Amino acid sequence: MNDDAERRKHWLVRRDTIRKIWIGGYALLALTVLAQFLFPVHGHFGIDDSFGFAAWYGFGTCVAMIIGAKLLGFILKRPDDYYDR
Repeated sequence: MNDDAERRKHWLVRRDTIRKIWIGGYALLALTVLAQFLFPVHGHFGIDDSFGFAAWYGFGTCVAMIIGAKLLGFILKRPDDYYDR
């Protein structure tokens, strides 16, 4: 694809913008995990005292929600002609 066609695209769909957003997301994630060195966390349950707890717990919860949604989709899925019958 030539440069002119790339410039006419919406700014959120351009390749360089997408790459910058990913880099910014990784940088923000790293900064929030490293901020725990400056602001120590005092957990209530023992496991939440571990380093980077919010990051790995949030990631694990997100994965669990995606898997749960996929399983729920298989259970609730209807044939394409369900309403035509």
